[in-house]
Amino acid sequence: MPFVLFDIDGTLIDHRFHIWKGLMAYYRTHGRKALQHAAFLGAHYPLFGLRKAGLLSERAFRRRWAGDLGWYFRGETTAALDEAGRWVAEVYLAPAWRPETRQRLRAHLENGDTVALVSAAPQPLVAAIARHLGVPHAVGTRFAVKNGRYTGRVVPPVALDDQKLALAQAHFAAQGTPLRLEDAAAYADSITDLALLEAVARPVAVHPDDALRAVAEQRGWEIVG
Repeated sequence: MPFVLFDIDGTLIDHRFHIWKGLMAYYRTHGRKALQHAAFLGAHYPLFGLRKAGLLSERAFRRRWAGDLGWYFRGETTAALDEAGRWVAEVYLAPAWRPETRQRLRAHLENGDTVALVSAAPQPLVAAIARHLGVPHAVGTRFAVKNGRYTGRVVPPVALDDQKLALAQAHFAAQGTPLRLEDAAAYADSITDLALLEAVARPVAVHPDDALRAVAEQRGWEIVG
């Protein structure tokens, strides 16, 4: 059975929505983490300006942003973050799904392909979204747990760039079913996913950013949207 890897932000969901925004929305809706929210935005929103000015690369920006999301759920139990993930998947993302990509996902599942969601988002949230969509495999960024609670510290590497592919390979190796790239497909929207798309036999650029669209057009990859 072929392996199929789906990015989430911008690929399965519209670019106006993000998993990290869903996490923030969860805590705002439940009247929690206001101080963490203010601190996170105060520390990280200036990075947008640095990125726009060309002083910070897209990869460095995303790696910093994803790795620091642990600020939000520091001290939370694993069960509490699982519940937050369920809310993000079922409530926040309800209006966000891209119909054409979700149809592709359903078709791959119905075909019996081995499907995984791969994202830089926190692993518990990626896993919750996978459960919601009926996807058996989830690969995300892991965060340290001590005595059943999150410490807020990321467990390197962040699931971004070539590390996204490496973590997917490690996941399937642990399952006893090594990832076969020679007949695999991958769906992604960002140039930061280039390593993942280059590695598989069937790369699909979904509503790609300008940089990825240029690469996809030059190499004759399928483009959706």
